[in-house]
Amino acid sequence: MSKFTLDDLYEVMRASTGVDEGVDLNDGSADVEFAELGYDSLAVLELASQVQRQFGVPIPDDVVPEMRTPRLAVELVNQQFVKAGA
Repeated sequence: MSKFTLDDLYEVMRASTGVDEGVDLNDGSADVEFAELGYDSLAVLELASQVQRQFGVPIPDDVVPEMRTPRLAVELVNQQFVKAGA
């Protein structure tokens, strides 16, 4: 995988933790905090776990709290890919 994208993240969000009916996952939601999108810290932890499983990138637990928005999550996952040499 060359780069983890917002589309990849949104797909994982839809498949693993679900998306509230009133939430529109589009480019405008990239900078909205997960809490405002209906994702509490446990849901973000599950999201990180699913990304690890599906994309084979290790995401340390201490990185997960930094994943406050979808855009930050994508950036952090891509940083982990680089660290892992993927």
